[in-house]
Amino acid sequence: MGRANCYVLESENSEILGVYVLLMTRPGTSEIINVAVKEDQQGMGLGKKLVLHAISQAKEDGFHTLEIGTGNAGIGQLGLYQKCGFRITGIDFDFFTKNYPEPIYENGIHCRDMIRLSMDL
Repeated sequence: MGRANCYVLESENSEILGVYVLLMTRPGTSEIINVAVKEDQQGMGLGKKLVLHAISQAKEDGFHTLEIGTGNAGIGQLGLYQKCGFRITGIDFDFFTKNYPEPIYENGIHCRDMIRLSMDL
């Protein structure tokens, strides 16, 4: 495994439905980044399938801790990650306001902070 690997979920006819990246952040720890599901495929359980695959892959790769982050406005993502076994471990205050030139809104909420979650594998 390199420092980061991209995993792709494809349909039977090789259409890309979703992706995620597993990034080694420090020894024994990996982070799921850039989870994405094709817009017309959202709400069908594919995001959960990707996250569960990432957990399995991180275990197979020998990691002991798996992390993930999402914006404070990502209500669906926060629920999904916790249902998959992640626990909130911290907040990176003003992450999005400092790192993105334009304000981000999701679910009518200004996305300012990064909510950090983690699980022991």
